[in-house]
Amino acid sequence: METNFFGALRCIKAVTPSMRGRQRGCIVNVTSVAGRVAVPPQAAYAASKWALEALSEVLAQEMKAFNVRVAIIEPGVIATPIFGKAKPMKGDSPYPHLRRQKALFAASLTKPTSPYVVGEQIRQIVEGDSWQLRYPVGPDAAPILKWRASMTDEQMVEGAAATDEEYKARVKREFGLDVEL
Repeated sequence: METNFFGALRCIKAVTPSMRGRQRGCIVNVTSVAGRVAVPPQAAYAASKWALEALSEVLAQEMKAFNVRVAIIEPGVIATPIFGKAKPMKGDSPYPHLRRQKALFAASLTKPTSPYVVGEQIRQIVEGDSWQLRYPVGPDAAPILKWRASMTDEQMVEGAAATDEEYKARVKREFGLDVEL
């Protein structure tokens, strides 16, 4: 929360007074598809990104009257150093979710998406004049969001209880990825 939400909030509070005074500006917040799709074991990360999504949505409404645009970048799996910073898995966990998440990320990163696509999207937003709020970024972002929107909350919960074989088949069917568990 400190980095993903409160850090952004402090920056927003620092720049909005001058933007209101000038009657122009653009604020771009980088969240994640995890800001709209919560999956285990990402509760803390998803919560911080959902919080920034909500803040950004409200901010867009508040700042429109001052001619200040607000945009949300929602990257999918992007090849950044964060994937090398994960703590080693504990072998005795009764939950399969961390193992599955690592396998999913590994499969996604076999065709890595450069972080430059995020930077390029930010540049286009800042240099443009669109009032669009959300921008899924990366080849998997929009499909992940569409996948989540295609099911009920109860179906999402039920899917998390799948066996490893069911999980592997679902990831192959829905995302075209071969995960090795």
